[in-house]
Amino acid sequence: MKVVILNQNEAAQLLTMAKCIDVMAEALARGRVHLPLRMVIQPPNASGMMALMPSYVRGERAAYGLKAICVSPNNPAIGKDSHQGAVMLFSAETGELLAMVNASAVTAMRTAAVSGLATCLLARKDAGDLAILGAGVQARAHLAAMAEVRAIERVRVADVNHERARQFAAEMSSHYPFPIEAAPSSEQAVPTPT
Repeated sequence: MKVVILNQNEAAQLLTMAKCIDVMAEALARGRVHLPLRMVIQPPNASGMMALMPSYVRGERAAYGLKAICVSPNNPAIGKDSHQGAVMLFSAETGELLAMVNASAVTAMRTAAVSGLATCLLARKDAGDLAILGAGVQARAHLAAMAEVRAIERVRVADVNHERARQFAAEMSSHYPFPIEAAPSSEQAVPTPT
């Protein structure tokens, strides 16, 4: 049996935010997924940690999944995502490895897709003022998810490093039709209720 192997770019190209939100809605609504608690390995004196997240989905195409993530807090300083790892998919019938996918794209997309789904279900339909706290990988994915489920009118982003928020706003402004601005603080990024 062939094993599908996808790098970060391939995974990001194949899984769109809209599709991921739909998949998350289906997975969460049907209760077909078994997700035991993750196991975290954090050795004494290690700078990072590893998390193992097993899962099982029942149905016609039953499968086991395992996401193994290494969290390396020093990675952003060298231009890498702090979360590195792989998602492995196994046949529930035979146990054969079916796929290995770079976890960076999957983690960013899936986390934001669940936030997008929650926004779709819980936020007012006319909500269009968005605050993003933090300007890292998740900020980019969450901006895409929110733009998928709401008509965004304005975005304010704040980060502990204001320059990073400013860079995020400049970079993302070329991808979206609404204004994206860096806020000097979290308090100033969060819209005041009217």
